[in-house]
Amino acid sequence: MTTVLVVDGANVVGSRPDGWWKDRAGAARRLHEGLLVADTPYDVVVLVLEGAAKGGVRAGRDGHVRTVHAPKDGDATIVAEAQAAADRGDRVTVVTADRMLQARVQGLGALALGPSWLLDQL
Repeated sequence: MTTVLVVDGANVVGSRPDGWWKDRAGAARRLHEGLLVADTPYDVVVLVLEGAAKGGVRAGRDGHVRTVHAPKDGDATIVAEAQAAADRGDRVTVVTADRMLQARVQGLGALALGPSWLLDQL
């Protein structure tokens, strides 16, 4: 069974008041770089980016990290990615602090973790 970690990029970046709002693309790039080298128990990491953050990382696969650019809001793309992974029979975890989004993905059978868990891994 493949383990998939879906990351709400905007939510994780926004959880630390480190000036990310001045350079959303740079913050997304730093998160992506951290995910590339992080020692997590997941086979695949899906980083979902939206808005200006998309300018920091190109869409596509880079090692075990796949970056997805949300066409509109990130939530719909995160749910779609979690649903697709669950439909394949993968074990899915979603990282977000958004309570509504957590409830939606848990309804699909995914585990939901907060940004602090991920940031501790980076």
